[in-house]
Amino acid sequence: MKEQTPGLPATAQATSSAERRRILVTAAAGAVGGLLLLPQGARAQAGVSANEIRIGNTTSLSGPVSALGTIARAQSAYFKLVNDAGGIAGRKINFIFYDDGFNPAKTAEMARKLIEQDEVALLFGNLGTGPNSAIVKYVNQLGVPHLFLSVNGDKWTDTKANPWSMPFAPSGRVECQVALKHTMATKPDAKFAILYQNDDFGRDYVAGAKDVLGAKYDSQVKAMSYEVTDTTLDSTLIQLLSSPMDALVSGVTGKFGAMSIRRASELGFKGNHYIATGVSSVQGILIPAGIEHATGVISTVYGKDPSDPGLVDDPGIKAYKAFMAKYYPEGNPDDFYNGYGYMTAMVMTRVLQQCNGDFSRKSIMAQANNLKDLENPMLLPGIRLNTSPTDHRPIKQMQMQRFDGKRWQRFGPIFEGSNV
Repeated sequence: MKEQTPGLPATAQATSSAERRRILVTAAAGAVGGLLLLPQGARAQAGVSANEIRIGNTTSLSGPVSALGTIARAQSAYFKLVNDAGGIAGRKINFIFYDDGFNPAKTAEMARKLIEQDEVALLFGNLGTGPNSAIVKYVNQLGVPHLFLSVNGDKWTDTKANPWSMPFAPSGRVECQVALKHTMATKPDAKFAILYQNDDFGRDYVAGAKDVLGAKYDSQVKAMSYEVTDTTLDSTLIQLLSSPMDALVSGVTGKFGAMSIRRASELGFKGNHYIATGVSSVQGILIPAGIEHATGVISTVYGKDPSDPGLVDDPGIKAYKAFMAKYYPEGNPDDFYNGYGYMTAMVMTRVLQQCNGDFSRKSIMAQANNLKDLENPMLLPGIRLNTSPTDHRPIKQMQMQRFDGKRWQRFGPIFEGSNV
């Protein structure tokens, strides 16, 4: 198991020219330019040997959302735990992850290296909507499992277009539906400001608002986007909040979560501020934003927060903290992102265990499509994972929560989708 960086020589030998026949894939905006395809069915046992299963990942160890890079490191640490316990069917997991800097073109390059040179059996936990969008056609035409992606978009649940891809977290579209319904329960004519990332992830928040408001969308919503290359959200938020708003929905990622919380507070915004689940980490987002600014923000949740003092005696959290101390001591055990990495690696391990020694790509995908009421010690009680060949949304249940200045306080029932 190893973390690798761009520029290292290939570790796998080239196979025969007949087997490695490639087809050029044309990519929009050049993001995937140069990605090449193997014929369907070739290398069915790629990434698997008598003593090893190779798994690939691209993430952001640098760039605008580098704080999320700790997820892959936590996942890598969990696979070390699995290997120390004997691996899976006598094979050790070799988790290879590359830094793409949240740059889709770099993701394309790294994915090609993972699949064609490192010959991984599957991709797991790849970070980001833009980066994953750059490779989704490539991996699906190849028939490479592309599993438990760190994305929030509805597009990833399209099993007809992308049968080999599967996200992990609930959709940002549903998060926005829930946010609007929560505010409108007490003020039906509420005005909403929506700050969204200018990609498929962010646009799902706009779609969620349109789902709820229909023809009233234009009269009740003011929406503005930002780019992941932006260094500040100041001017965008000043424009968004220039007129009275009852609620602000921040469909953002990484450091932009802290930026939106801090700036909205500094501008004197007093309405409900809903933030994406992916930027609800107390350690990674709320503390950097400033506790005084973050107090009162609202989000949805499906997993346990390892920084929650109310969960100090929770068996799942205690096991996670012990894991962090032994396998990832340089990581912050209170960081929600590390808990997320631990949880997703645990689910990936379960899929491989269900393969019963058949680690062909077809078998791995079949078992990813066969999770039935799977519990996980890092999920909230009552929330379970379910998948099928036509259902690529493992988690569909959530609960609402509000930050009180010290911890997240959950409220209301566990609900599925937008049924609140």
